[in-house]
Amino acid sequence: MKKIRVIGGGLAGPEAALTAARLGCEVELYEMRAVVDGEQRLTPAHQTTEFGELVCSNSLKSESPNTAPWLLKQEMRRAGSALMRMADATAVPAGHALAVDRVEFSRRIGEAIAAEPRIRVIHEEVTRLDFGEDTLAILATGPLTSDALSAEIERITGKGHLAFYDSISPIVETDSIDMERVYMAARWEKGTADYINCPMDRAEFDRFLDALLAAEPAETKEWEKADYFEGCLPIEVLARRGRDTLRFGPMKPVGLRDPRTGKTPWAVVQLRKENLRADSYNLVGFQNHLKFGEQARVLRLIPGLENARFLRYGQIHRNTYICAPLLLDETLRLKCAPWILVAGQLSGVEGYTESIASGMLAGIYAAALARGEEPKPAPRASALGSLVHYITHADAKNFQPANMTFDLLEPLEEELRKKVRDKKERHRLQCERALAAFDGWRAGAGPEGD
Repeated sequence: MKKIRVIGGGLAGPEAALTAARLGCEVELYEMRAVVDGEQRLTPAHQTTEFGELVCSNSLKSESPNTAPWLLKQEMRRAGSALMRMADATAVPAGHALAVDRVEFSRRIGEAIAAEPRIRVIHEEVTRLDFGEDTLAILATGPLTSDALSAEIERITGKGHLAFYDSISPIVETDSIDMERVYMAARWEKGTADYINCPMDRAEFDRFLDALLAAEPAETKEWEKADYFEGCLPIEVLARRGRDTLRFGPMKPVGLRDPRTGKTPWAVVQLRKENLRADSYNLVGFQNHLKFGEQARVLRLIPGLENARFLRYGQIHRNTYICAPLLLDETLRLKCAPWILVAGQLSGVEGYTESIASGMLAGIYAAALARGEEPKPAPRASALGSLVHYITHADAKNFQPANMTFDLLEPLEEELRKKVRDKKERHRLQCERALAAFDGWRAGAGPEGD
């Protein structure tokens, strides 16, 4: 049986390693972040050397039945995803979303890897991918793939990378929030009231917006132009698109009636718990690329945050990904080098759950290849299959990373679409069809769940 080398210790890499090991394979897991001579060797975005560190939000998105994120997680649970099991075990209150205690989540991933005898961890940077015929490789180095490894991937594929810049939201200490100026609520009272809501009237919003537009950006350093992912734009970029853009985006007040007044505010800033202790909250959707001092000045104009103490300021970091439609097949193998599979954000998926999902699939496919079998792709009708179908069949000239949405799933048959007018009912039927297709694949080709 061939050995599997997994490169990258973020989300996709550990999931791939644990999946392949569970399927009987010997795995070497490489991670360049390490403690060397008492000093931490990190990337520009990471703060620890732990596996599965969440550098942005701590949310794995909606748990509401018959939504696209829920569907993807349900398929992963049925397939026995290790990291989904740990996410469920470390969940913190977040209304209808699945959010995790990021420290405990990483700790459990590390424990699971250390307890798996088939996984050997190697803390060093990988710069060459010519491992030999007896070895398969899963590339899961994420958005901060090193320059040396990026050059090696370019050498093998003959194709350049695409790149955009991803952002990190600020985190504040809970006891620095003025709770008399805020209220607890979930949008549309859906789920439990786990979010802190900072309401603004029109004058407060205008004052905040003017300060935001005038704030000094952080230095761009090695890049001249930041090609942001449209689904994760910095708030200052959104603000420059129009004075009401934020009110229809991360500061949307709709469905967040203030129970103290009975009225809907002009704008709202939502804060979500970072951990089970609830001693810190992140500003939902408030990723930015401003100087730290400017962030403190502008964000303290938000009602309730006048004396906020920031545990982390917003930042921006590079996100590198390959042109998957040109380079990958439907089992995540490089067409030009089929002994190499690509997973996580490097493959062109976007989001925590999507990265874990692609890592799980890469582990399944690599395990089949290691046994000398031809892997069978996840079915097109499933969420997992639809996600991979998108990144491998999208328009290569305009390829952008993707989250899991209903747009990626196959539509219902035309006759059924005409019959079922209600959108929610259509989504329910799509989910029902997807889960049935996924269960059929799992029974015939995929791994057994837990």
